[in-house]
Amino acid sequence: MKPVYSIIIPVYNEKESLPVMYERMVKVMDQTGELWEIILIDDGSSDGSSQQMRELSEKDDRIRVIYFSRNFGHQIAVTAGMDHALGDAVVVIDADLQDPPEVIPDLIEKWKEGYEVVYAVRAERDGETWFKKKSASLFYRVIYKITDVKIPLDTGDFRLYDRKVINVMNSMREKHRFLRGMSSWVGYRQIGVPYHRAKRYAGSTKYPFKKMLKLAWNAITGFSYVPLQVATVLGFAVAFLSIILIPVIIILRLTSGQELVGQATTLISTLFLGGVQLICLGIIGEYLGRIYDEVKNRPIYIAAEISRSRYDQDQPSSSQSETETIK
Repeated sequence: MKPVYSIIIPVYNEKESLPVMYERMVKVMDQTGELWEIILIDDGSSDGSSQQMRELSEKDDRIRVIYFSRNFGHQIAVTAGMDHALGDAVVVIDADLQDPPEVIPDLIEKWKEGYEVVYAVRAERDGETWFKKKSASLFYRVIYKITDVKIPLDTGDFRLYDRKVINVMNSMREKHRFLRGMSSWVGYRQIGVPYHRAKRYAGSTKYPFKKMLKLAWNAITGFSYVPLQVATVLGFAVAFLSIILIPVIIILRLTSGQELVGQATTLISTLFLGGVQLICLGIIGEYLGRIYDEVKNRPIYIAAEISRSRYDQDQPSSSQSETETIK
């Protein structure tokens, strides 16, 4: 016996939202009339969320909880959920209730029509500042323009995956993960479902501007060579500028009879050239850093404990197996 639907919910300090999320999710999923499970990933919470998740799993045996040994980040938490999901369709949704569970039946409907990836499109966004909305809009459009895969605009990680897509994504064990880019890269039949994104139920955002920049950089370096191409263009531009300036300086020297003296010109030229070189080295260093992280072959995450649910009662407890909890 296995569930038809697996709901993956990464959790990091969402103590106030968890009980409400659980109640709304149960109400929505029970209406499907099919078997389902919830996979909660405790991403190193420190506000009491861990205990709440433990209580929920003891109360409802359709819930499995993965407890990380420390905070590994949102994308890694979702990856852990995908690794342990048993359903034919897997839904990823955040715990803050900005993505309403009530939209899940719309995703399921499209899945039953034959689509293998159904992503939720943010048609409206409540409870966010002007800067947040504009920066998010810019983020999606820049990523769309410069990456090698066409990631749908105004979409997050709230989406439904068919089992065949999950199997492919689980085989992609890269360390710097950008899941919405990976799900676009794998292909298959995909479609969007518009929805109204609500304001956060409680607490503060777990994706401040700094983390958004990091996510954007992971997306760019993971799915595009544009930064390396920019470095090449800068190199050619500086070389071209030098070729132009050499005859100009010679002509000025011959016609004016005066030397170009002073340290200011030399200093500006040196700083300009040094800046271009450092930018290029920094870009190359970022790609080398990604390669370095990959060749170390460290696990993507470490699960200190994994609770059991009704769907794996006949399986050995994964919390007792080091090879199963280190991925």
